Amino acid sequence: MKLWNKNICLTSPTTIMIIIALLLSTIVLANVWPEEIEEIKETPLAQEVEMWIPTKEDIAYQDSMFTIIQNTQNDVTDIKKDIVHILERLDYEDGTYDSIRYVKGGPIDKKRN
Repeated sequence: MKLWNKNICLTSPTTIMIIIALLLSTIVLANVWPEEIEEIKETPLAQEVEMWIPTKEDIAYQDSMFTIIQNTQNDVTDIKKDIVHILERLDYEDGTYDSIRYVKGGPIDKKRN
């Protein structure tokens, strides 16, 4: 009896079933293998935690960030209004796109709004 058969066919149904069984058993073992469990550390009580008290510099920094955000929001709003105005000037029923024919309150303006 030979220990190694040189006529192994990798596409035979038996070989394919063995490969699938090995793959599935590996996946199952990987999913049920115990993982390291982290211990939950107790948090200190509220009296022991020191509260953060902002300094004048911290407050000034937060105020400047709020101002920057507010200015950016205003700029975006202005840009959106400008884009809508440009699109309204370029949208005509007959397909033309010159901005000379735009009349605020005209039929095209009323149709878009």
